[in-house]
Amino acid sequence: MNQTYFNLTTKTENKNNQSQKLLVFQVGKLDLALKIESVQKVLRYTDMQGSGTTDVGLININNQEITAINLHKRLFNVSQSIVSHTQPFIILAKNSFNESFALVVEKTPTLIDISVSKIKVLPDSYRQADTLKMASHVTRFEQEDKVVTVFILDVDRLASPMN
Repeated sequence: MNQTYFNLTTKTENKNNQSQKLLVFQVGKLDLALKIESVQKVLRYTDMQGSGTTDVGLININNQEITAINLHKRLFNVSQSIVSHTQPFIILAKNSFNESFALVVEKTPTLIDISVSKIKVLPDSYRQADTLKMASHVTRFEQEDKVVTVFILDVDRLASPMN
């Protein structure tokens, strides 16, 4: 049985609002994020089923099969090792076509509120040349006396197969 770690409700942002809420999580040494509007819930991990040869599998959530994306494998071409003393999380999200998908992350995601002026579009040349072609924007902020760079993922590119 899946227990919800926390629920997130999707709200339409006020166009005059000058900040964006992001759900930030780590994959390897990368800090990645989803815009909060695309996130449905964060759950405790449940086993992912599949062949293991690709970066996608299936997770059963509330008797529904959801496509799960192993970002660690997609980005680094190696399977994510789940450390036995930690219990990972699943980020359940939707793309703009209203299709649900799940991301498995090892550490608790963090909700941040960032100024829209600090969010920059990634150049197409970078997106085409790097494994982070699923990222659309980048932001930087200071946390504990260091600058953190967060790549914001495009949910439509994320949920589609990478070539």
